[in-house]
Amino acid sequence: MNFSNLQIENKLKKSIELADFKTPTPIQSQSIPISLEGRDILGTAQTGTGKTLAFTIPMINKLIKDKQAMALIVCPTRELATQVMATVLKLNVREIGIGNALLIGGESMQKQLRKLGKRARIIVGTPGRINDHLKRKSLDLSKVNYLVLDETDRMLDMGFTPQIEQILNFVPKEHQTLLFSATLPNNILKISQRYLNNPERISVGSLSAPIDKIKQETYEVSQDKKYHELINQLVERSGSILVFVKTKHGADKIVKRLKYDGHKADAIHGNLRQSKRDRVINGFRNGHSRILIATDVAARGLDIPVIKHVINYDLPQVPEDYVHRIGRTGRAGKEGSALTFLTPNDRSMWNSISKLIDPNYKPPQRDRGQKKSFRGGKKGKAPFNKKRKFNDNKKGSFRDKKKFFKRDDDKKSNFKGKKKFFKKDEDKKSKFKDKKKSFGFTNNPKYFGKKTDDVIEKDDKRSSFKGRKKFKKRQRPKKFSFKKHKKK
Repeated sequence: MNFSNLQIENKLKKSIELADFKTPTPIQSQSIPISLEGRDILGTAQTGTGKTLAFTIPMINKLIKDKQAMALIVCPTRELATQVMATVLKLNVREIGIGNALLIGGESMQKQLRKLGKRARIIVGTPGRINDHLKRKSLDLSKVNYLVLDETDRMLDMGFTPQIEQILNFVPKEHQTLLFSATLPNNILKISQRYLNNPERISVGSLSAPIDKIKQETYEVSQDKKYHELINQLVERSGSILVFVKTKHGADKIVKRLKYDGHKADAIHGNLRQSKRDRVINGFRNGHSRILIATDVAARGLDIPVIKHVINYDLPQVPEDYVHRIGRTGRAGKEGSALTFLTPNDRSMWNSISKLIDPNYKPPQRDRGQKKSFRGGKKGKAPFNKKRKFNDNKKGSFRDKKKFFKRDDDKKSNFKGKKKFFKKDEDKKSKFKDKKKSFGFTNNPKYFGKKTDDVIEKDDKRSSFKGRKKFKKRQRPKKFSFKKHKKK
């Protein structure tokens, strides 16, 4: 199949030629003819297989034919939305000239309002910003008859389900829906049953297996030696390198260290403004910085052909994200390599990733006595032996310590000795008085002139409780009465 053989408008055929799109990928050759017929599609394919063009060509063809129609493309991240719009602009040449608007967070709202005011018929955006415009009533979706949900599994993972459902409430019931996803969990199937009308199921390749042309390697290393090994890998490898880390703080920290060590590096994560993100991506794409440190915000949809190597400095939180991470290299049939650092704490997650890639994978079983040490030659701790006997001759043995707890009447510090202290014996009262001689703290200077015996005891009692009782029983004056409260 060739793009020139498609039943599409001649203007669109010319723009495809100008954009230098020649041979369709499997997902494109399967989905484009079906979507041109106006049918709903539930499409799944590996990342980097050309899903964007698969829904962009039928969309523009539909909008050329119907001058009143509108199209809405919803993406999980700003980067992916920006890249989808870039593909749209490649095809939407001057001869076609369909109005468009990119609605993403971090960009000027006024600029977006101006775009929408010029009768934009192609809307590409993220769920949050699209909902912002719907609340402002600056966006009208009543004429949308072509809806695309791109990277839907990612949107659901990021918690966009309520926003997507809210957007769908503004879209007319009769419209064509194309749902594309890299994986197909149960929540995607539920959404497809609810919102898609008898969709055509299109699947290209394995959903969990990485692209064949990506060379995968692992390197076992301790946490404290990770950075030094990263430096070694950066020196050994040539070309652009994308390094994935777990946190935003970790990304900034590594970039700072790399710059100090003389490497050209930048970071991309969720805390950056959109203008800064665009500068970082363009700088990496143009070769100004060779190394890009990224969190999982860049794991999906980031289409930079120059990436030759992906290094997983930290493992992802979700096993599926591993496939999307390494899919940033080996784009459009090119070869790539992916290296993953494994620490002792990563073993369970790595087993989950391995099972996802290969369902027949079985984790290696190791002998209990021969656990592999990641400490670089240091001996591991000897395993605890329950049968080990304690030596009675040693001074610090447990049996000697047990003797300390024996309740012996001869010892002063034992429990029975303490009991005797509390007995109300006449013989022991003198001991009690002696202990009370250092009598607390006071701010009364006259107190120190008094004798302790007078303070402590009156009539052989330690406290003047009876005196207090007498005070409470004192008689009130006879003349006292509550005259004000008497009823007349």
